[in-house]
Order: sequence, then structure tokens, then C-alpha cells
Amino acid sequence: MSLTIEGLGTALPPERIAQADAATIAAEVALPHQIPSPGHHRLLETLHRRSGVASRHSVLLQPPGSDPRQTFFGATSPGTAERMRRYALEAPPLALRAVQAALAQARLPAERITHLVTVSCSGFHAPGVDLALMAALPLDAGVARTHVGFMGCHGALNGLRVAAGFTGAQPEACVLLCAVELCSLHLQYGWDAERIVANALFADGAAALVVTGEPPAQGAPATAPLGRLIASGSLLVPASAEAMSWEIGDHGFAMGLSPQVPNLIGLHLRPWLEGWLAGHNLGLDAIGSWAVHPGGPRILSAVTKGLDLDPRLIEPSRSVLRDYGNMSSPTLLFILERLRRSGAAGPCLAMAFGPGLCIEVALLA
Repeated sequence: MSLTIEGLGTALPPERIAQADAATIAAEVALPHQIPSPGHHRLLETLHRRSGVASRHSVLLQPPGSDPRQTFFGATSPGTAERMRRYALEAPPLALRAVQAALAQARLPAERITHLVTVSCSGFHAPGVDLALMAALPLDAGVARTHVGFMGCHGALNGLRVAAGFTGAQPEACVLLCAVELCSLHLQYGWDAERIVANALFADGAAALVVTGEPPAQGAPATAPLGRLIASGSLLVPASAEAMSWEIGDHGFAMGLSPQVPNLIGLHLRPWLEGWLAGHNLGLDAIGSWAVHPGGPRILSAVTKGLDLDPRLIEPSRSVLRDYGNMSSPTLLFILERLRRSGAAGPCLAMAFGPGLCIEVALLA
């Protein structure tokens, strides 16, 4: 594959909330009509505490000390149209901050961009984030746009594959990839264990890459380490369609996450991944660093156990989950940013899971 990462940028909403406070808000807005018992409240607090998340960022939060901390969710669950209006307002400026950071690291002007790839599964509107970015940067009106929508947590890897197609076909191409998600818009009301878990995990964020088809520049800090895409791969796990879902309802997008997901990962991941790596003359022990999407602590544990990895190799994923929550598609790029900043060893295996159940991987060096 002919793709070099020239710049990587991330962005978060300015306000964040501790997980204990998020549990309080969830109890106040999502459960009052259920007349929950004290046991329900204790279980909700436990699920938040065991989520692996310490704090999360959201476009809906007001500064600490505000009363209330958020006003979007109230006694009545907002409809999908209202949630999408908020997405259209908040997603473009958050995406722009990530893109500006990526361009600054790449030391490339916006005029150099030939292709724009946007990724999102938490909102839809048109004209969308892509056209907002074109106007704000600004980009040339002839820039080719592609949107990767509703692919879930592995969306950034799908976007990276699209970008590699452009740089492989056109050596002079310079692709801007931006993943932005506002998952906090989709808090679900009512008592449903899977949705309570999703409420406890998901958060908002954006990340962007600037990539070219040029070989890494000698000594250029922006391209090393882990700046070169070597290969990408996919697996649709058999008979797993009910394990993970992401559905549009009348009151936002509802995440379904079966407790069987870790078991499916444990059963199918290693045999497939070993075969895929062997096709690239590599074994598991040759991977120097891992960027595993933290869909939740049990998923990270399933990967660690299933691949017999040193738990320290998954620590960057756990730390991103702890600090920011599961931001869906941008999350992997936050992990990659930490690995690059720490000078992590290559090759790096980036991995994420999404509805299907699908496994997506990318090999970086």
C-alpha cells in the first residue's frame, strides 16, 4: 500500500464530566419514569464504575458548577430530528479543530489537499461536515469528497482504506481524513441493560489524518513512528449479526451490544489474525505495538487473553478509554497518537470491531 501519515490531529469538546457525575445524570434523565428501585440505581452506578471510563467529553455539557450541567436531556426524550439538529451545529467546528491540528503537524497548506474523506456514524445532515470543512479551511472546490457513514467504531480504518485507494491510484494525491462523532447525543431512556452499558461508555471526539502516497521523508518527525500503512484486512464473524447493532429510532440511535461479543472475539480473532499476518510473513510475536479499539473493558480483556498478549501492550487502549470514553470512530486515532508520541515500536496492529460482527485491522510501520 502506498500511504504515509504526514499529520495526525485530535480534538475534544471543552467540557468533560467525571463518570460518577455522568451516572447521576443518567439516573436523573433516563430512569425517572421507570420508578426504579434502589437496586436499579446501585446497578447503574456499578455499570458506570466498571466501564473502564473515568471521564468523558460531550458537546452537551456546561462548565463545572453549572446547574444543571446539561439541558439537552430532560423529562422527555429528545426526538431524532432534534438530536440531528444539534449534530449539525456541533460536529463541524469539532471536526475543524482536529483537521487544523493534523494540517499543522503535516506542515502542509490546505491548498495541497486533493481528496477529503469524512467518517461518522452518530449523525447525518446535508450539506454535511465535508462541505463545512471545505468552506472553513478553505479547500479547493474541485476536491474529491467521500463519506464513510454508519460503519461504527472501525470507521476510521475503513476511511484509511479509502484514502489508500486514492494515494495508490494517484501518487500526487494528498488526502485529508476526518472522523467525528457526537455519541453523547444518543443517550437512551429506560431500563435496558445493553443500552445502560452503552450510555456508560460513549463520548464525543474528532480526529484527523493527512496522508500522501509519498515515501516518508528522511528525519521528518511527522512521519515517524508508525507513519506507513502496510496492509489492511477484514473479517465478518459468522453468525454474529445479532451481537452488535446500531439502529436509528425515533429517539436517537440505539446501540445493541450483546454480552456474547467478548466470547465471539475470543473464538474467532486469533485463528483469523494469525492467518492474515502469515500472509504478510509475520507472526503475532512480530507486532511491536497494538492499537485496539476499546469497545469496553471486556472486549480489551478478550483480545488480550485471546492473543496471549502482555497486558502492557494494551495499556494505551485502556488509558484512552479511561480518559475519554469510547468515541467510536475517532478513538483508534487517539490511541495511535499516543503510540506515535511515545515512540512505540513498529509494526503496529490497529484493530476495531463493529456491527456485523466485523473485525477490521490495519498494519502500520
